[in-house]
Amino acid sequence: MKNLKPIKTESEYEEMLDWVDSQFDAAVLPNTAEGDTLEMALLLIKDYEDKNYSVPFPDPIEAIKNKMKDEGLKHKDFVEAIGSKAYVSAILNNKKPLTLKIAKMFHKRLGIPAEVLLS
Repeated sequence: MKNLKPIKTESEYEEMLDWVDSQFDAAVLPNTAEGDTLEMALLLIKDYEDKNYSVPFPDPIEAIKNKMKDEGLKHKDFVEAIGSKAYVSAILNNKKPLTLKIAKMFHKRLGIPAEVLLS
């Protein structure tokens, strides 16, 4: 069983990744002592990655446009919630600001995390 500790260096990170790969190759089963150790190792890796490889939030307007495209939505689908089609277009073309009220609406309707919309 691996002795786990917080990952502090890039070499420790690489070593942990190699160990995790070996555990996947060995087909370690969940809900076993080995499986629990593997799960803890994955949490340590995630913690290290979160601290050292942060991913910036996407542009809020681009996130809205991408989600609209994914769901087949058009500007007209938001007229009732926002106002005129021209106003919706102005927001989605960065001509008008994304207000908190409108950000909340996009959060509820599209499921975009508030952190993205407020970044």
